[in-house]
This record gives sequence, structure tokens and C-alpha cells, in this order.
Amino acid sequence: MKCGICEIGCQVPENGYGKCRMMTARGGVLTERYPDSYSTLFPISIETLPTLHFYPNHKFLQVSSMGCNFSCTGCISEILARGTESMPAVLKQMPPQKVVEKAVHEGCKGIAFCLNDPTVSFFSFLKLARLAKENNLLVGFSTNGYLTEQALEALIPFTDFVNIGFKGFTDEAYQACGVPTSGPVFRNLKRLFEAGVHVEAAAIHMKGFEAELARIAGFVSSLSRCIPFQVMRFVPFGEADIEFEPTIRESEALCAELEKELAHVYLFNSPGSDRLNTLCPDCGGTLITREFFGPMGSRITAHLPKARCACGSRPVITGEVAEKRYDEHGFFGGYRTTRAFEMLHAILVCIGAHDPEKVSELWFDLVQTDYLKEFHETVQLPDAYGAIIDRLALKTGCTEAGHQLKNFIQNTLARIRSKTLDVDRPRVYYAMGYPLFALNAERFETNLVEAAGGECLNKQLKRKGKPGVTLTREEFMAMNPDLIFISGFLSCPVSDFYDYCIRHDLLVNAVKNNRIYGHFPLWDFGSPRWVLGLMHIANTLHPEIFDFDMEKEADEFYREFFNQPFDRKTANRSFYRASR
Repeated sequence: MKCGICEIGCQVPENGYGKCRMMTARGGVLTERYPDSYSTLFPISIETLPTLHFYPNHKFLQVSSMGCNFSCTGCISEILARGTESMPAVLKQMPPQKVVEKAVHEGCKGIAFCLNDPTVSFFSFLKLARLAKENNLLVGFSTNGYLTEQALEALIPFTDFVNIGFKGFTDEAYQACGVPTSGPVFRNLKRLFEAGVHVEAAAIHMKGFEAELARIAGFVSSLSRCIPFQVMRFVPFGEADIEFEPTIRESEALCAELEKELAHVYLFNSPGSDRLNTLCPDCGGTLITREFFGPMGSRITAHLPKARCACGSRPVITGEVAEKRYDEHGFFGGYRTTRAFEMLHAILVCIGAHDPEKVSELWFDLVQTDYLKEFHETVQLPDAYGAIIDRLALKTGCTEAGHQLKNFIQNTLARIRSKTLDVDRPRVYYAMGYPLFALNAERFETNLVEAAGGECLNKQLKRKGKPGVTLTREEFMAMNPDLIFISGFLSCPVSDFYDYCIRHDLLVNAVKNNRIYGHFPLWDFGSPRWVLGLMHIANTLHPEIFDFDMEKEADEFYREFFNQPFDRKTANRSFYRASR
């Protein structure tokens, strides 16, 4: 039978599946494989969804399932989107009444479906949305916008806000995601806007595809200049090539161009950039200040009362700004949960855990024991990483491979520490993105600096963000580091970093002496590849002691634990596709 939920229109065979693998046919009736089942069910601040002009600072109950009707390269939610066979154990069944009760009990303003697309859990979400509205809760979702007209019309009466993520403007851009045409997405944005639903638009900025975003912005502007437009700077997740990652400066330049069409253009995945702030549409004054809060997320750090400017103007914002901000714990909030799953999956790849039944049992165990909270604490500690490997290896029957990986990491860590016991320790600052975004005091990277014989100045920080906080110029200057590392995740080229420091008069010793250093992507946190980042840090801090040949070390590590040679252009692909 034909599925009428999304515009792909799959012919679903009896007891078979459509493209999303979340819908099946039973007795000639289209039904969900996992009805009323969710991979996440916890409160978030709406800015981590992200939605910026709808009840800012308010708390919503985030729900998600798994699976997707698209297959996009570089998807930040790939492990959930494509994990329909390996990860159903993370799903928790909960009837709509219980979900609504949880939202009310947690003091949430409403319910928001995100991380994966609600089309794949359409019937469950429709029931939930209807019941939520009956209980005076707001309802919204993030989507790729590929709903059929019939499915969209069914949702509209129960929908208050929607964030549509565009993959491009042309049919070719959508064909790269496995669907035939872009038309339905533009049609649906227009329909939602005309129906009075609060809409925000988002689009990934991949280097070389700026014209696509300009054409999307033009369409959005034709509906209203006031629709918030979110530029998501591409970062190399999944199988995407790192050459498509634009610099923060390049994405900021694109935003400046798009502002000729739209009143509110925001830039995500760019720590330290000020393009997350909401400005007065008349005088340009800052009304709401935000900072980076993990992939695709932000959080409010300050705002004027009712987001109203001294000149009397106020941007088009639905609802009042909540005075008290909700801060999520650990890996909870927006797309941070998928990062946690991704880190755990990286270890499974390295130890060769490929038995679907055992991997499924592992995910079930991790969810049932609420392991993500414990994981957030232990994954910050290099010495505790072995215990994480042990747990995953034991549950998947890969103890020998786990022991091999654990020993390699622990022996390397011990060897580097033993040679830096009595050295003079350079004063090191660890940034993510631009200079004034500092990683948290307890972050894994700051502990790597200490292990490699440095004094990490981030340890002085008292306040926390996710994964860090924005410093004032005065705080940064007071640190006066001898050396600066730029995170290998959501990074910034050394040349842009240095130029930013010069333009903003951030002339600390590290800048004066040209001692600013980058990392290869994803080598200093998350995947077991962090041990390569440790070697790089040791080389940089103490060249008189260490001379690791990083190309050789990387190749040996990749061959041993990813079963393939190291290649700079495709290095991140091994994260998902390698097998032992």
C-alpha cells in the first residue's frame, strides 16, 4: 500500500517497510513499527531546539524517536536517523497521556519533537499533539518539511511552531538526500505561515553552496522579512568530507549577505560569534544576547525586559521572554544527546562490536540504567575512559579488542605523564571557535593539557556552559596564556583566530609570540582518537621531550582500530563505516 505521510510516497509491502523503515503495513493498514515510543523524553530550553522567536527562554519537553525519510550526508543525528535496526532498544514506550503528564509535572510550556523527523512517528505525534493542546500545552516540531498536504493539514490545528530545515533550493540538492524534489518543502513553509503557525527556517551552510542559501532566503523573505533564518555552519559529521566545512568568518560573511533579504539571520555551530544575538529591527541595539550551547543549539545569557529596545521597537517574537532560564543537565538538551550516542558508537567501532543482537542489548542496558548521566561525568576524565571501554566491551562480547584499545590508550597516557612530571608547565588556554569562547574548566581537553605537561588556565573558570562559556575581553586578557589550543570540534583556522585577536586587541603572550595551534577534526574529544590529540598536545607543549610523527601515529592507529589507513580527506568516515 502507498504511504501518504511524506511526499516520497513509498509503496509499503505487507509486513515490509518504507524508506524510513519506521512504517509498515499490517492487514492492509499503514502503522508504525514502534508506536508511542521515544528515544528522548526530557525538558529542554527552546533555544536548543533551536527556536529563537517563540517563547524565548521557556522550558519544553523534548521528544524524539528514531529513523528518517531522508538520507543526508553529514547528518548530525545520523546515529538516530539510520539506527532503526541497531538501536530500537533506546526507545521507551510511553502513551500520550503519560507524556503530557510528564510535561505538566516538569513545568514545561509545551512539547517539541526534534532530533529526528516526526513524519516517521506521525500517528503517535498526532495523538500526542492533540492531547497536549487539550491540556493547554504548546506544540511544535523540527522537520525537513516533506509532509504531504494531507498529513500537514492534519497537524496544523494542533501546531503552534515549526522549524523547517532546508537541504538546499534546487531539486538536485534534495536528490542528494534521496528524495526527488524540493517543491513540497517550500509549499509547506508557505502553508504553515499562512495558517498562522510560528515558523523559523534553517539551512546548512556548506562551502561552495552559498547560492543555494541565498535563494532559500529569498523565498522566505517573500513570505515575511521577519521570519527568523538560522544558518547552520556545516561541521564534518558522518561521511561528509571536511573540505565542505566553511570557516566561522566565511559563514558570518554569508549571514551579512542574507541580511539584505531578512531582518533576523542567526549563525549556529560557531562558538564565539555574536551572530546569535537578537537585534532591534530599527536601531540595531542588542535585545537578546545568546551564546553557543552545543551543536545546533544556543542559550540566552542576557536580555532587555520583554525584549523591547530603548527606542521602543521590538522584533516579531511570539510570547514573552521567560525571566528564569532552564539549564539542561549533562548531555541532555537539543542535539547533545546524539553527540553522546555518537561517542559511545565510536568506541563500538574501534572494538569491532558488530553483532546486532549484542549491540541492541547494550543500548537497552545503557538506557535502562540511565547511563548517559554517568557517562557525561566519566567521559571528561582521561583516566576513566578505560572503564567506559570495559563496560561496552563486556556487554558486546568484545573483551579482547576492548582490552587492546584500553591498553593502548592507558599506556600512551602513562608514558606521556611520566616524562612531564618535573617540567616547567606552559600556561595554556583552550578555545572552541573564536578566542573568547572558553571550554569549561572540567572538560576533557583541559585534562589532556594537564596530562601533557601544561597548566590549563580554563581550570580557573567558575561558571559553566555547554561545552563552555563566553569570556569578556578583560577575563581573557587577565589569563594571558603563553599558548592557545583551538578545539578540533567546531573549530576555527589559526589564521582567522589570530586575525580576530589582532582586530579585537586581544594581544596576550600567545598572540604576540604566534603560539596558537589547531587540531585535526575530532582528535581531542569524543572518539578514542583523542589519544592522537594527546600526542599532538605533548609535541606542542614540550618539543624538547616529544617528537611523535603524527602522520605515522595516525596511520597506525587507524589501521589497528578502524581497519583502514589514515586519510585526511576521509578520516571522519571511519567513525561510521569501519569494520574489523
